[in-house]
Order: sequence, then structure tokens, then C-alpha cells
Amino acid sequence: MSVFLAKEGCATVGFEKSMWTVTIDSAGILLRAHIDDFVIECANRQGLDGFRARLLDAFEGTYEGALQHYLGCEVTLDMEKGTTYLSQTHYAEEILRTYNFWNATPRLTSMQPNTRLNKDDCDKNPAPDFLRRYRGIVGSLGYFVTMTRPDLAWAYSELSKYVQFP
Repeated sequence: MSVFLAKEGCATVGFEKSMWTVTIDSAGILLRAHIDDFVIECANRQGLDGFRARLLDAFEGTYEGALQHYLGCEVTLDMEKGTTYLSQTHYAEEILRTYNFWNATPRLTSMQPNTRLNKDDCDKNPAPDFLRRYRGIVGSLGYFVTMTRPDLAWAYSELSKYVQFP
């Protein structure tokens, strides 16, 4: 892929090796990649269509239409306002159901203010099922933090300190 993009005149963006940019016929194109999923952006529809056609000719792939989902996120574009909204509603519902929190009462904050967890409060021999469940919940929370919910970072940081001894 990198060889193809270099031949197209693309250059990586800063230190990020999975993001490329190129200008073709005065149209700036931005391409982001994650394994075999790509998002291509361009203000000029003709430039976008031409670049995408060359990319699909070079590699086996499909065009899925306007971006609606990417890496587990729902994407809502408002062209008039020039905004993009990311959410993980489907993922959140799946996690709540998986860990039997669907009927839990929502809270305004992700963790009681000034909470400090302490290793001395941890069970030194947690049951294997409980340990797996805790790790699953913390891992799921980590995906939210990195994708759409940076406001959960403090709670995630505190909880992840104790994945060995929840």
C-alpha cells in the first residue's frame, strides 16, 4: 500500500504512518488507514472519485459509500454545518448487555469525585470468573476512552491499575 501511495504522490502526515495526504488537480486528499479499512476525504468529488478508482483498481476492495461506520464508531456528517459526530451507541449497548448492566441507573459522573483505589483493598485471590469479567469490563472501557469518551479516562486509569487484583 505504501508503495502505491508513494507512486500516487502521497506523503505521510507527520509521524503518523497510517495517514497520507496528496494534492491532485488542486484537490487535497486525505487518506486514513487501519489494517484494511480506509477513509478517504476530499472537498472535490471528482478528485475523490478518481483517486478511489485507482486505489480500487490496484487493490481488491469495495467502496461502501459515504462514511457511516468506522472501527466500531457511528459517524454522522453534517455537510451544512461542517461537523462530524462520532458515537459508539451500538458498542455501548452491547457492553451493557454483555456484562448485565443494561438496567443500571446512569450517573452524571463516571466515578465518585476524589475516589482513590488502593491495592490493599483488592482481593489477593480473585475468582477466575470474576477476574475475567473485571478485565473484560476495563478493556471495554479503554476502547471507549480512546475512541469517543475521553471523559472516562480518569475512571479507566484508576480501574486499570488493578486488572491483576480487582
